[in-house]
Amino acid sequence: MPGTPLWPEGKQFAFTVFDDTDGATLENVSAVYALLAECGFRTTKSCWPLRGDPRLGKHPGETGEDPRYVAWLLDLQAKGFEIGWHGATWHGVRREETCRALQAFGRIFQHPPATGTNHANSEDSIYFGAARLSGLYAFFYNCLTRFHHWKRFRGHVAGDEYFWGDLCRQYVRYYRNFVFQNINTLKRCRFMPYHDPRRPYVNYWFASSAGHNVPTFLACLSEANQDQLEAEGGACIMYTHFARGFQVAGRVEPRFEGLMRRLAAKNGWFVPVRTLLDRLLEVQGHHDITDSERRRLERRWLMEKLTQGST
Repeated sequence: MPGTPLWPEGKQFAFTVFDDTDGATLENVSAVYALLAECGFRTTKSCWPLRGDPRLGKHPGETGEDPRYVAWLLDLQAKGFEIGWHGATWHGVRREETCRALQAFGRIFQHPPATGTNHANSEDSIYFGAARLSGLYAFFYNCLTRFHHWKRFRGHVAGDEYFWGDLCRQYVRYYRNFVFQNINTLKRCRFMPYHDPRRPYVNYWFASSAGHNVPTFLACLSEANQDQLEAEGGACIMYTHFARGFQVAGRVEPRFEGLMRRLAAKNGWFVPVRTLLDRLLEVQGHHDITDSERRRLERRWLMEKLTQGST
């Protein structure tokens, strides 16, 4: 809507987090979320609805089949946090299990997931690996990864046993794609959320900023970067794994706590990922990414991956 301020209520910028649930348990993330709630942040905590096979996959954690964990997630949701999708469980599952997981998510949280991300190395990942990229960039990616993921990710391949693209389009509104180093995610992808006609099983894509572990999160959220985000009036959607060292022996990492408290004192809009993206969609309108815009995004991400290891 032309003339509408980007952020409501006179806020100067926006900040949120999408927390991939890898390895998460009550014991290693609950204090982090207590801090976020105390500081006024409302972010997105993803969840696996189904307990996986301990012999498979990577970074298992608690799931929608663990009653204490579910009770805690529902309490987070009641406080205004969003619960998102990180796949059915910590490894790839076939279509029927993904369908069961989506149904379980709906039963637990009383609505389908609005936001989602792929889980590393899961065969049911959608438009992942080289499928994130187009043309020569896809070829360069395969060379960079020594074709290790060649045709591994098949959630978007119609007719495949791992296919669930139609279910993604039916249930999930926003899906994460590229992760960039800049704290101002919106500066890297100014037209998000966007639709990509070449990847039709995702309704809208969004980007995020790199903070997958404690060192990268702290670097991205440094005092100087916070001030930059504020000055630019931008938006940060931080990608992270809060289970990876943000809380040790029940205590939050001190520098992380200090930076979050500093950020909370600023005039920011601290809402879950869905709320932020809904606002951008309302103000900026629907956007079909163009070929040139796609090339710029893909090239920037691939260059950062080569030089800095972007996810």
